[in-house]
Amino acid sequence: MSRRAFKVLISHPNVPLPALDLLRSRGAETIICQSVPPSREEILQKVPGVDAIYWAHYQPLNAGILDAAGSQLRCVTTMSSGIDFVDIPEFKKRQIPLGHTPGVVKNSVADLAIGLMISAGRHFHAGRTEIEKSQWKTEQINWMMGQEIRDSVIGFFGFGGISQAIAQRLQSWNVAKIIYHTRTRKDNDIDYKAQHVSFEELLQESDFLVVAAPLTNETREKFNGKAFDLMKKSSVFVNVARGGLVNQPDLYDALTTGKIFAAGLDVTTPEPLPADNPLLTLPNCIILPHMGTQTWKTTTEMSLLAANNIINAMEGKPMVRPAY
Repeated sequence: MSRRAFKVLISHPNVPLPALDLLRSRGAETIICQSVPPSREEILQKVPGVDAIYWAHYQPLNAGILDAAGSQLRCVTTMSSGIDFVDIPEFKKRQIPLGHTPGVVKNSVADLAIGLMISAGRHFHAGRTEIEKSQWKTEQINWMMGQEIRDSVIGFFGFGGISQAIAQRLQSWNVAKIIYHTRTRKDNDIDYKAQHVSFEELLQESDFLVVAAPLTNETREKFNGKAFDLMKKSSVFVNVARGGLVNQPDLYDALTTGKIFAAGLDVTTPEPLPADNPLLTLPNCIILPHMGTQTWKTTTEMSLLAANNIINAMEGKPMVRPAY
């Protein structure tokens, strides 16, 4: 086991201490950026000469950072599952190992996704608003009628770790059926009693449709007016992936014209979402500020995985979770 001293740039001062302690125990000198939000100027000032970069925020990670670091740079990891902010072709061209932290995020995001399914389907936001406006109605049987998960068709766009964690949780919820759309069928879908379907079938059949797929050129604005036109008027749309998978003006139209019943979003475009965004005016749209991984347990697990990516690379081993 190598104990040779090496320098690691930590791009954010709030990286959990267990990860920093682990790096230091393996010989790392940690150079910690102090700005919140992270300042690119500070990063560019501190990164020259480091052996590794621990990227703990979502600003672009590209040639400018790699050039500033210098030719001695041996590896980089993000403390995130998604890496759409990383110039992966640039990393491949330079043959610099790149790690990230998928997998460990699945449980906290799955819990939050089910929370969005319920809160959007059962009018949590609209109900609270009615109380605040003194419009709580006690004598109407059909007031605030919502959608149940029980006996519903649950659809997933993407069926990786997060979707499978949601599907696992739903096994005891007496759902009618679990369906999913991916480019190719998943070998383990039988474990979740899930059925691979076309994108059109996913839209037409889902009572709850959960988006948990990477943002790529192929998936960008996949959920647009044409897609919402095919969905059930009673359907609940949930996005815990990236805001860019959704055309938000088209979603606003679908929610205001009754094409779909409700939406629950943990991700938007842009982030932060401006306070005057039209989606925020809708009673049938639950919007959270990208809180999927915001638990101490998951964040600490992510931080340790990122640290181990660096340790492995510095010891000449494959990263625990390489990005390519």
